[in-house]
Amino acid sequence: MCEPDLAGMLEEMGRKVGISFCGEEKIAAYEQAARSVGLTPVRLMPSASPQVAELDGLMLTGGTDINPQLYGQDADPETSSPDDDRDAMELSLLREALRNDLPVLAICRGMQLLNVAQGGTLHQHLSSVSMHEQRQPCQLPGQHRAVHDIVVTQNSKLASIIGTGTHEVNSRHHQAIDHLGEGLDITAVSPDGVVEAVEVPGKRFAVAVQWHPEDRIAVSEEDRRLFESFAEAVREPQGRENGLRARTMQ
Repeated sequence: MCEPDLAGMLEEMGRKVGISFCGEEKIAAYEQAARSVGLTPVRLMPSASPQVAELDGLMLTGGTDINPQLYGQDADPETSSPDDDRDAMELSLLREALRNDLPVLAICRGMQLLNVAQGGTLHQHLSSVSMHEQRQPCQLPGQHRAVHDIVVTQNSKLASIIGTGTHEVNSRHHQAIDHLGEGLDITAVSPDGVVEAVEVPGKRFAVAVQWHPEDRIAVSEEDRRLFESFAEAVREPQGRENGLRARTMQ
């Protein structure tokens, strides 16, 4: 009988993914999604957050609206009060992760933050908000129902993960990308033209989606594949070498 590869198991368990803290109730779904694909979640909070060099991947989560001042606008009446400490923490971590080619999965607010980090702007309140802001608090974790379609473009990282064409997603946002940030590609849109996914070409994994795949991971093969692909990028030897190099340079 073969002995278990204890060293390999310990190494896999050590693949740490920073997940931005969005409240005890909401973060559980992101942490469970990370664990389900073999990753170890590490909570990121302004009060005590690890450095990018201590992480093997970065996951940006949903939550409160980004301060419009970060993209040169005054707040719309429908825009929620900002969390400036969280904005600053996530922008710093995201920019460093992109510089070091650390795998990044950005979800909902996370996608909007990526756009702002790249110099883009946001629609502060969508005219088609009834389609996009559909909250479902009573559904089982990981089993939320889909509420509208998206269309994924060809020749994109997202297409290589879930396929081109039409897919069903959940949705609970009232803001979205307006002017696209520099260096980003749009990879999915909804029927009304709202941007549903973007990515940074040339990076190993820098994918952002406007929906919440963590809430459909148990019922959607496409959403599960998104997390599996992220985990594969986190485990790539190149990523590990980049992380070790960053640690050594500190």
